[in-house]
Amino acid sequence: MPSSPTPRTLGEALDTAKPYVLSLFRIVVGLLFFCHGASSLFGWFGGMDGTGATIEAGTWPGWYAAAIQLVGGALVMLGIGTRSAAFLSSGSMAYAYFHEHQPEKLWPIQNGGEPAALFCWTLLLLVFTGPGPWALDRIFGSARTSEATAETRRQPSAV
Repeated sequence: MPSSPTPRTLGEALDTAKPYVLSLFRIVVGLLFFCHGASSLFGWFGGMDGTGATIEAGTWPGWYAAAIQLVGGALVMLGIGTRSAAFLSSGSMAYAYFHEHQPEKLWPIQNGGEPAALFCWTLLLLVFTGPGPWALDRIFGSARTSEATAETRRQPSAV
């Protein structure tokens, strides 16, 4: 029985774990984003600012941002349409930062916009990296993916 090659360096060892850590990263980011929406919409986890309060339904832009956080966070966490959900969610956080925080002061540390800035860039990263191997899209879409890969292998090269 052939054994798998053992990594020679720490970098090689870490590279073998990269896809799985990416999936864990996506799950945690999605869960945290979901919690923001749930606290604003339903008063869960202490509600808005820990007061138990919720956002009045339909108010612009807070209620819509919370809805994007709830749904986008759930989709990102589960790995369903990750890139699209992360793109929309990242954009909503960019809007939140520039519309709600940045007019107060320039720097996120001064204007309370650190969570918006961090979520914006973190979610944008997921747009480019994808969901990793532990995503529902990959699990349920694996039959379609393997069929497409097999079809690609059967087609002759144009070169």
